[in-house]
Amino acid sequence: MSGKPIGYWEYFAIEARLANAPLYVRLAEGVADDDELKALAANARPEQPWANILFAAVHFLLLRGAEHPLRRHYPDLNGGVPIEGEDPFPLFQDFCARHRDGLLPLIRTRITNTNEVGRSATLNAGFRALAAQAGEPLHLIELGPSAGLNLIWDRYRVRYRRGGEEFVTDVPDASLTLDVELRGERVPPHGPAPRVASRVGLELNPVDLSNPDDRDWLRALVFPDRVERLTRLDAALAAYKDAKPEIRIGSALDLLPDALAAVPKDGVVCVYHTFVTYQFSNAMRRALTDMLTVAGLRREVWCLGNEGFLDNRNPLTLRRYRDGAQEERLLANTQPHGAWIEWLA
Repeated sequence: MSGKPIGYWEYFAIEARLANAPLYVRLAEGVADDDELKALAANARPEQPWANILFAAVHFLLLRGAEHPLRRHYPDLNGGVPIEGEDPFPLFQDFCARHRDGLLPLIRTRITNTNEVGRSATLNAGFRALAAQAGEPLHLIELGPSAGLNLIWDRYRVRYRRGGEEFVTDVPDASLTLDVELRGERVPPHGPAPRVASRVGLELNPVDLSNPDDRDWLRALVFPDRVERLTRLDAALAAYKDAKPEIRIGSALDLLPDALAAVPKDGVVCVYHTFVTYQFSNAMRRALTDMLTVAGLRREVWCLGNEGFLDNRNPLTLRRYRDGAQEERLLANTQPHGAWIEWLA
Protein backbone atom coordinates (compact mmCIF):
# COMPACT_ATOMS: atom_id res chain seq x y z
CA MET A 1 0.00 0.00 0.00
CA SER A 2 1.46 3.37 -0.99
CA GLY A 3 0.74 6.91 0.08
CA LYS A 4 1.73 9.37 2.77
CA PRO A 5 1.38 8.06 6.34
CA ILE A 6 -1.45 9.65 8.32
CA GLY A 7 -0.12 12.31 10.67
CA TYR A 8 -1.30 13.14 14.18
CA TRP A 9 -3.67 15.93 13.20
CA GLU A 10 -5.12 13.99 10.28
CA TYR A 11 -5.76 11.08 12.64
CA PHE A 12 -7.49 13.40 15.11
CA ALA A 13 -9.70 14.68 12.28
CA ILE A 14 -10.73 11.09 11.54
CA GLU A 15 -11.56 10.53 15.21
CA ALA A 16 -13.54 13.78 15.35
CA ARG A 17 -15.53 12.70 12.29
CA LEU A 18 -16.38 9.42 14.03
CA ALA A 19 -17.47 11.45 17.06
CA ASN A 20 -19.80 13.54 14.86
CA ALA A 21 -17.85 16.71 15.62
CA PRO A 22 -17.54 18.54 12.26
CA LEU A 23 -16.14 21.74 13.77
CA TYR A 24 -13.12 19.91 15.17
CA VAL A 25 -12.73 17.95 11.93
CA ARG A 26 -12.19 21.20 10.04
CA LEU A 27 -9.99 22.77 12.71
CA ALA A 28 -7.76 19.68 12.89
CA GLU A 29 -7.42 19.64 9.10
CA GLY A 30 -6.37 23.28 9.22
CA VAL A 31 -3.87 22.89 12.05
CA ALA A 32 -2.26 20.00 10.16
CA ASP A 33 -0.95 22.56 7.63
CA ASP A 34 -0.19 25.38 10.08
CA ASP A 35 3.27 25.23 11.66
CA GLU A 36 2.58 28.09 14.09
CA LEU A 37 -0.49 26.43 15.57
CA LYS A 38 1.27 23.08 15.78
CA ALA A 39 4.09 24.79 17.66
CA LEU A 40 1.56 26.40 20.01
CA ALA A 41 -0.05 23.03 20.73
CA ALA A 42 3.38 21.50 21.34
CA ASN A 43 3.57 23.48 24.59
CA ALA A 44 1.30 20.87 26.17
CA ARG A 45 2.64 18.80 29.05
CA PRO A 46 4.41 15.56 28.15
CA GLU A 47 2.05 12.77 27.03
CA GLN A 48 -0.91 15.14 26.82
CA PRO A 49 -2.77 15.06 23.45
CA TRP A 50 -1.97 18.27 21.62
CA ALA A 51 -5.26 18.59 19.75
CA ASN A 52 -7.49 18.08 22.79
CA ILE A 53 -5.47 20.55 24.86
CA LEU A 54 -5.31 23.27 22.16
CA PHE A 55 -8.98 22.99 21.27
CA ALA A 56 -10.06 22.86 24.92
CA ALA A 57 -7.97 25.96 25.72
CA VAL A 58 -9.73 27.91 22.96
CA HIS A 59 -13.10 26.55 24.07
CA PHE A 60 -12.34 27.51 27.67
CA LEU A 61 -11.70 31.15 26.77
CA LEU A 62 -14.85 31.26 24.65
CA LEU A 63 -16.90 29.74 27.48
CA ARG A 64 -15.44 32.43 29.74
CA GLY A 65 -16.82 35.11 27.42
CA ALA A 66 -13.96 35.94 25.04
CA GLU A 67 -15.52 38.01 22.26
CA HIS A 68 -14.56 36.97 18.74
CA PRO A 69 -16.42 36.03 15.53
CA LEU A 70 -15.20 32.46 16.09
CA ARG A 71 -17.97 32.09 18.73
CA ARG A 72 -20.57 31.84 15.95
CA HIS A 73 -19.14 28.49 14.87
CA TYR A 74 -19.43 26.82 18.31
CA PRO A 75 -22.83 25.08 18.53
CA ASP A 76 -22.85 25.20 22.34
CA LEU A 77 -22.42 28.98 22.19
CA ASN A 78 -24.61 29.93 19.24
CA GLY A 79 -27.78 28.09 20.22
CA GLY A 80 -27.03 25.11 18.01
CA VAL A 81 -27.41 27.07 14.78
CA PRO A 82 -25.46 25.46 11.90
CA ILE A 83 -23.17 27.83 10.00
CA GLU A 84 -23.12 26.93 6.32
CA GLY A 85 -20.68 28.05 3.66
CA GLU A 86 -18.14 29.69 5.96
CA ASP A 87 -14.77 28.22 6.89
CA PRO A 88 -14.13 28.54 10.65
CA PHE A 89 -10.40 27.90 10.41
CA PRO A 90 -9.23 31.43 9.47
CA LEU A 91 -11.18 32.73 12.45
CA PHE A 92 -9.57 30.06 14.63
CA GLN A 93 -6.12 31.18 13.44
CA ASP A 94 -6.96 34.80 14.25
CA PHE A 95 -8.35 33.92 17.68
CA CYS A 96 -5.21 31.98 18.61
CA ALA A 97 -2.99 34.84 17.46
CA ARG A 98 -4.96 37.44 19.43
CA HIS A 99 -5.31 35.32 22.58
CA ARG A 100 -1.93 33.59 22.62
CA ASP A 101 -1.07 35.00 26.07
CA GLY A 102 -4.28 33.56 27.51
CA LEU A 103 -3.93 30.22 25.75
CA LEU A 104 -0.33 29.43 26.68
CA PRO A 105 -0.86 29.02 30.47
CA LEU A 106 -3.78 26.68 29.83
CA ILE A 107 -1.90 24.61 27.27
CA ARG A 108 1.17 24.34 29.51
CA THR A 109 -0.64 23.36 32.72
CA ARG A 110 -3.93 21.62 31.95
CA ILE A 111 -4.56 17.95 31.22
CA THR A 112 -7.33 16.00 29.50
CA ASN A 113 -8.96 14.80 32.69
CA THR A 114 -12.44 14.28 31.26
CA ASN A 115 -15.42 12.80 33.07
CA GLU A 116 -17.98 11.39 30.63
CA VAL A 117 -21.09 10.82 32.72
CA GLY A 118 -22.77 8.89 29.90
CA ARG A 119 -20.63 5.92 30.90
CA SER A 120 -22.73 5.62 34.04
CA ALA A 121 -25.40 4.06 31.83
CA THR A 122 -23.00 1.20 31.15
CA LEU A 123 -21.98 1.00 34.81
CA ASN A 124 -25.65 0.83 35.85
CA ALA A 125 -26.08 -2.40 33.91
CA GLY A 126 -22.73 -3.80 35.00
CA PHE A 127 -23.29 -3.31 38.73
CA ARG A 128 -26.76 -4.82 38.53
CA ALA A 129 -25.25 -7.87 36.84
CA LEU A 130 -22.59 -8.04 39.55
CA ALA A 131 -25.17 -7.85 42.35
CA ALA A 132 -27.28 -10.56 40.71
CA GLN A 133 -24.27 -12.88 40.69
CA ALA A 134 -22.41 -11.95 43.88
CA GLY A 135 -24.98 -10.27 46.12
CA GLU A 136 -24.95 -6.91 47.89
CA PRO A 137 -24.23 -4.43 49.38
CA LEU A 138 -21.41 -3.30 47.14
CA HIS A 139 -18.12 -1.73 48.25
CA LEU A 140 -16.83 0.21 45.24
CA ILE A 141 -13.37 1.52 44.37
CA GLU A 142 -13.07 3.51 41.14
CA LEU A 143 -9.70 3.90 39.44
CA GLY A 144 -9.23 7.29 37.79
CA PRO A 145 -12.60 8.89 38.64
CA SER A 146 -11.55 12.38 37.52
CA ALA A 147 -14.25 14.61 39.03
CA GLY A 148 -16.13 11.66 40.52
CA LEU A 149 -19.31 11.96 38.45
CA ASN A 150 -19.33 8.23 37.71
CA LEU A 151 -18.90 7.43 41.39
CA ILE A 152 -22.57 8.38 41.78
CA TRP A 153 -23.77 6.26 38.83
CA ASP A 154 -26.78 5.04 40.84
CA ARG A 155 -28.19 8.58 41.16
CA TYR A 156 -28.92 8.74 37.43
CA ARG A 157 -31.93 7.20 35.72
CA VAL A 158 -31.15 5.16 32.58
CA ARG A 159 -33.64 4.77 29.73
CA TYR A 160 -32.72 2.00 27.27
CA ARG A 161 -34.55 2.40 23.96
CA ARG A 162 -35.03 -0.09 21.15
CA GLY A 163 -37.56 0.76 18.49
CA GLY A 164 -40.77 1.59 20.35
CA GLU A 165 -39.66 -0.23 23.51
CA GLU A 166 -38.28 1.42 26.64
CA PHE A 167 -36.63 -0.16 29.69
CA VAL A 168 -36.07 2.31 32.53
CA THR A 169 -34.08 1.94 35.74
CA ASP A 170 -35.95 2.67 38.93
CA VAL A 171 -34.31 5.82 40.37
CA PRO A 172 -36.81 8.04 42.21
CA ASP A 173 -36.21 11.80 41.98
CA ALA A 174 -33.29 11.45 39.57
CA SER A 175 -32.12 14.83 38.25
CA LEU A 176 -30.55 13.26 35.15
CA THR A 177 -31.86 10.63 32.74
CA LEU A 178 -29.35 8.96 30.42
CA ASP A 179 -30.89 7.85 27.13
CA VAL A 180 -29.18 4.81 25.59
CA GLU A 181 -29.83 3.03 22.32
CA LEU A 182 -30.29 -0.68 22.98
CA ARG A 183 -28.79 -2.94 20.32
CA GLY A 184 -29.20 -6.67 19.94
CA GLU A 185 -31.90 -8.89 21.38
CA ARG A 186 -31.05 -8.92 25.07
CA VAL A 187 -32.03 -6.33 27.69
CA PRO A 188 -29.61 -5.15 30.40
CA PRO A 189 -30.61 -5.47 34.06
CA HIS A 190 -32.66 -2.38 34.87
CA GLY A 191 -34.48 -2.89 38.16
CA PRO A 192 -33.70 -1.05 41.40
CA ALA A 193 -30.03 -0.26 41.89
CA PRO A 194 -28.10 -2.53 44.24
CA ARG A 195 -27.25 -1.11 47.64
CA VAL A 196 -23.85 0.58 47.86
CA ALA A 197 -22.25 0.42 51.29
CA SER A 198 -19.12 2.41 50.45
CA ARG A 199 -17.51 4.12 47.49
CA VAL A 200 -14.17 5.80 46.96
CA GLY A 201 -12.19 7.08 44.00
CA LEU A 202 -8.42 6.91 43.50
CA GLU A 203 -7.24 9.76 41.29
CA LEU A 204 -3.82 11.21 40.47
CA ASN A 205 -5.21 14.50 39.14
CA PRO A 206 -8.67 15.04 40.65
CA VAL A 207 -10.95 17.75 39.32
CA ASP A 208 -11.95 20.15 42.08
CA LEU A 209 -15.60 20.85 41.32
CA SER A 210 -15.65 23.63 43.92
CA ASN A 211 -13.18 25.52 41.71
CA PRO A 212 -14.86 27.45 38.84
CA ASP A 213 -11.72 27.07 36.69
CA ASP A 214 -11.80 23.27 37.06
CA ARG A 215 -15.53 23.14 36.31
CA ASP A 216 -15.13 25.26 33.18
CA TRP A 217 -12.13 23.24 32.02
CA LEU A 218 -14.21 20.08 32.39
CA ARG A 219 -16.83 21.70 30.14
CA ALA A 220 -14.16 22.94 27.71
CA LEU A 221 -12.92 19.39 27.13
CA VAL A 222 -16.30 18.40 25.70
CA PHE A 223 -16.46 18.79 21.92
CA PRO A 224 -18.65 21.89 21.28
CA ASP A 225 -20.67 20.06 18.61
CA ARG A 226 -21.93 17.66 21.26
CA VAL A 227 -24.37 19.99 22.98
CA GLU A 228 -26.22 17.07 24.55
CA ARG A 229 -23.05 15.99 26.36
CA LEU A 230 -22.61 19.45 27.84
CA THR A 231 -26.24 19.48 29.00
CA ARG A 232 -25.73 16.06 30.56
CA LEU A 233 -22.54 17.22 32.26
CA ASP A 234 -24.26 20.22 33.84
CA ALA A 235 -27.06 18.01 35.19
CA ALA A 236 -24.49 15.61 36.67
CA LEU A 237 -22.63 18.51 38.29
CA ALA A 238 -25.89 19.53 39.97
CA ALA A 239 -26.44 15.98 41.25
CA TYR A 240 -22.87 15.81 42.53
CA LYS A 241 -23.40 18.75 44.91
CA ASP A 242 -25.54 16.55 47.17
CA ALA A 243 -23.25 13.51 47.04
CA LYS A 244 -19.56 14.48 47.02
CA PRO A 245 -18.07 10.97 47.30
CA GLU A 246 -14.58 10.57 48.69
CA ILE A 247 -11.68 10.87 46.23
CA ARG A 248 -8.17 10.06 47.46
CA ILE A 249 -5.35 11.84 45.70
CA GLY A 250 -2.43 9.87 44.30
CA SER A 251 -1.51 7.10 41.91
CA ALA A 252 -4.37 4.61 41.74
CA LEU A 253 -1.95 1.69 41.79
CA ASP A 254 -0.16 3.08 44.86
CA LEU A 255 -3.42 3.70 46.73
CA LEU A 256 -5.25 0.53 45.74
CA PRO A 257 -3.74 -1.97 48.25
CA ASP A 258 -4.71 0.19 51.24
CA ALA A 259 -8.15 0.88 49.78
CA LEU A 260 -8.78 -2.84 49.37
CA ALA A 261 -7.52 -3.63 52.86
CA ALA A 262 -9.83 -1.00 54.38
CA VAL A 263 -13.04 -2.43 52.89
CA PRO A 264 -15.35 -3.89 55.59
CA LYS A 265 -15.65 -7.66 55.62
CA ASP A 266 -19.35 -7.68 54.77
CA GLY A 267 -20.61 -7.19 51.23
CA VAL A 268 -19.04 -7.42 47.78
CA VAL A 269 -15.77 -5.73 46.82
CA CYS A 270 -15.57 -4.32 43.29
CA VAL A 271 -12.83 -2.26 41.69
CA TYR A 272 -14.00 -0.53 38.51
CA HIS A 273 -12.65 1.66 35.74
CA THR A 274 -13.90 3.23 32.51
CA PHE A 275 -11.40 4.18 29.81
CA VAL A 276 -8.49 4.38 32.22
CA THR A 277 -6.37 1.25 31.93
CA TYR A 278 -6.06 1.54 28.16
CA GLN A 279 -3.65 4.38 29.02
CA PHE A 280 -1.62 2.12 31.33
CA SER A 281 1.67 0.62 30.28
CA ASN A 282 1.86 -3.18 30.07
CA ALA A 283 3.76 -3.16 33.36
CA MET A 284 1.00 -1.14 35.04
CA ARG A 285 -1.70 -3.49 33.76
CA ARG A 286 0.26 -6.48 35.08
CA ALA A 287 0.66 -4.72 38.43
CA LEU A 288 -3.10 -4.16 38.66
CA THR A 289 -3.81 -7.81 37.87
CA ASP A 290 -1.25 -8.93 40.45
CA MET A 291 -2.79 -6.70 43.14
CA LEU A 292 -6.29 -8.00 42.50
CA THR A 293 -5.04 -11.59 42.41
CA VAL A 294 -3.31 -11.17 45.77
CA ALA A 295 -6.38 -9.47 47.25
CA GLY A 296 -8.46 -12.38 45.94
CA LEU A 297 -6.48 -14.76 48.16
CA ARG A 298 -8.04 -13.12 51.24
CA ARG A 299 -11.58 -12.61 49.91
CA GLU A 300 -13.45 -12.64 46.63
CA VAL A 301 -12.71 -9.48 44.61
CA TRP A 302 -14.47 -8.30 41.46
CA CYS A 303 -13.38 -5.88 38.75
CA LEU A 304 -15.79 -4.19 36.34
CA GLY A 305 -14.03 -2.65 33.35
CA ASN A 306 -15.12 -0.72 30.26
CA GLU A 307 -12.06 -0.11 28.13
CA GLY A 308 -10.44 -0.04 24.73
CA PHE A 309 -11.11 1.18 21.23
CA LEU A 310 -11.88 -1.90 19.16
CA ASP A 311 -13.95 -0.95 16.08
CA ASN A 312 -15.94 1.36 18.37
CA ARG A 313 -17.23 -1.76 20.20
CA ASN A 314 -15.73 -1.30 23.61
CA PRO A 315 -16.16 -4.33 25.88
CA LEU A 316 -17.73 -4.22 29.33
CA THR A 317 -16.14 -7.05 31.29
CA LEU A 318 -16.60 -8.47 34.76
CA ARG A 319 -13.70 -10.35 36.34
CA ARG A 320 -13.65 -12.36 39.54
CA TYR A 321 -10.43 -12.92 41.49
CA ARG A 322 -10.60 -15.78 43.97
CA ASP A 323 -8.05 -18.23 45.42
CA GLY A 324 -5.34 -17.12 42.99
CA ALA A 325 -7.53 -17.65 39.90
CA GLN A 326 -9.23 -15.18 37.57
CA GLU A 327 -12.53 -15.66 35.73
CA GLU A 328 -13.90 -13.22 33.16
CA ARG A 329 -17.35 -12.62 31.65
CA LEU A 330 -18.06 -10.38 28.68
CA LEU A 331 -21.19 -8.47 29.64
CA ALA A 332 -21.68 -6.10 26.72
CA ASN A 333 -20.27 -4.10 23.85
CA THR A 334 -20.66 -0.37 24.29
CA GLN A 335 -20.17 3.01 22.65
CA PRO A 336 -17.36 4.96 24.39
CA HIS A 337 -19.67 7.68 25.74
CA GLY A 338 -22.59 5.38 26.58
CA ALA A 339 -24.70 6.27 23.53
CA TRP A 340 -25.52 2.60 22.89
CA ILE A 341 -25.11 -0.79 24.51
CA GLU A 342 -25.35 -4.31 23.15
CA TRP A 343 -26.03 -6.56 26.13
CA LEU A 344 -24.50 -10.03 25.78
CA ALA A 345 -24.59 -11.58 29.24
